[in-house]
Amino acid sequence: MKASGVLIAMLAAALPISIGSAARFPGIPAPTAKPLRVMSMNQCTDQLVLALLPPERIASVTWLARDAEGSLMAAEAMRVGVNHGLAEDVLRQKPDLVVAGDFSTPATRGLLKRMGYPIIEVPHASSFEDIRKITRQVAQAVGEKARGEMLLARMDRQLAALADHPRPLLRVAAWDGAGFNASKGSLYNAVLEAARAVNVANTPPASGYGAPDAEVLLAAAPALLVQGQRVFRRPGLRDNLSRHWLVRRYWDGDRTLTIRQAYYVCGTPFVADAALQLQKELRQAAAAVRTPLPFTKGVLQ
Repeated sequence: MKASGVLIAMLAAALPISIGSAARFPGIPAPTAKPLRVMSMNQCTDQLVLALLPPERIASVTWLARDAEGSLMAAEAMRVGVNHGLAEDVLRQKPDLVVAGDFSTPATRGLLKRMGYPIIEVPHASSFEDIRKITRQVAQAVGEKARGEMLLARMDRQLAALADHPRPLLRVAAWDGAGFNASKGSLYNAVLEAARAVNVANTPPASGYGAPDAEVLLAAAPALLVQGQRVFRRPGLRDNLSRHWLVRRYWDGDRTLTIRQAYYVCGTPFVADAALQLQKELRQAAAAVRTPLPFTKGVLQ
């Protein structure tokens, strides 16, 4: 740990300040209804902060926010500073509010709370209702409730538009070599269902089967594969499964669709954009998959 980090740890340990206490270490900013320098220390809160605030009110976001493959707000992130979730970053950038995830950077979060630093912790979103809750949480904390409601209203209009196009119901598998990982209770599953896809991960034989397996995929017999774009391009064992000869034989070409991982990894109001695009592609693919797979009686619900 750097010298400044050691100093913070020593001072924090010496102070009998409990979480939620009004007491603060000297020099720590007081909470304000409309903070002017907001720091995000989580890849998902990055995108909410960038969507809610102009660049001049953002002290920094994480370095991950600039990765176009994993972030929906990569262009906006290039206009603000970055951090690595360290206490030293907080000392150097002097935000008046820190926005963090409730599972990442635990050491830094613990120090900041012990010192009475203004901080909110945002839970992970696994549904559209979760997205509404965390968007309102962050919007209220940064003093932009109206902006937050505008983003949510746009999302709800998109969800309503999805419901107006109820067909086709196609059996799909979220398959990228990582297994059937879009099961019920995940944001990925919520996106698939909003697009009117029938997710085979929620029914036997794929349900509860976390490991990738070409035989289980054959037994599930989805009409289409929905593949997440790779965030990291290094080769790995997942590639062996996604390029399995059976997968290439039966699901190459028109039977495979792609969705950016950024759309379902983080819960933001922009998730509905992915569902709209996916539904459009499902409608376009419907004609191509009318012909059943050779080992099934049919692929349409």
